[in-house]
Amino acid sequence: MLTGQLGPYQLVKKIAVGGMAEIYRAIVPDTEPLRQVAIKVIHPNNSEDPDFVRMLLDEARLAVRLKHPNIVTTYDLGKDKEQYYLVMELVEGVDLFRLEQRATDLRLSIPVPLCAYIARELARGLHFAHELADPAGKPLQVVHRDVSPQNVLLSYEGAVKLTDFGIAKAEGRSEQTQLGIIKGKYYYMSPEQAAGEPLDRRTDIFACGILLYEMLAGEMLYFDQNIERLLDKVRKAEVPQIVRRRPDTPQELERIMMRALRRKPDDRYNIIFEFGRQIADLGAACKCVSNLERRIRFDIAHHPKRQRRLVVKF
Repeated sequence: MLTGQLGPYQLVKKIAVGGMAEIYRAIVPDTEPLRQVAIKVIHPNNSEDPDFVRMLLDEARLAVRLKHPNIVTTYDLGKDKEQYYLVMELVEGVDLFRLEQRATDLRLSIPVPLCAYIARELARGLHFAHELADPAGKPLQVVHRDVSPQNVLLSYEGAVKLTDFGIAKAEGRSEQTQLGIIKGKYYYMSPEQAAGEPLDRRTDIFACGILLYEMLAGEMLYFDQNIERLLDKVRKAEVPQIVRRRPDTPQELERIMMRALRRKPDDRYNIIFEFGRQIADLGAACKCVSNLERRIRFDIAHHPKRQRRLVVKF
């Protein structure tokens, strides 16, 4: 664990740990009021790996272009001695994985309106990334490839933000994935991703469908501790009817989700904008999705005295 100063930033507290990096809350000095940021600090052994450093530089070059309310903002890439780090927006809240785990622990279902809201906001951020172009107007063909609960941040003020474009596929990246190489979390892969086939934006659409299913059902779409059996399930993409696990799911919301989860990419939405728009349109006709813009607070995450509340405030 690092302490003290990192470059110009004052580290305050470690807030997350991953296999490749640690995330710290930090203060930007000489700001009034003091501005706080999140700093992704790369493990020292990874800083010595040239391939990893190239991947980090690619992530930083892409991330600084991604300025959107539904994407975590990246401010800076730094190096202190041999320690690489990324400076990012600090999101006060929880990730979707934590929300799902807490709801499971308390034997609660995440409200249908909240599930729909998160999926819609996530779609907005991904659409921006998918449509990103270089200064000459050439599409960068960005594909996130790791849309998963751990990478969806939920602020206490109701914002939904996608993070971690570390393995994203984009034109112009120095580190390109070879055909047959699988990157991403197996549980949230599309069938073509699990097969090591070429990917486009529709693999992210499939992942969004998985997240919506998981939020509604209160359980993972696929689960198997054996990797080969798990990948076989992912490639087959057999999706149980959501109403068997969540009877209060509106039929139209289920239809939208199931189209995103079709096994063949050509049978899914061509652009994630349509996925999000149809959820938004559902809100105009169905109270289950309307009025969610005003305020959301995830009380079960950090308030022990109110642990049994999973509240959507209007």
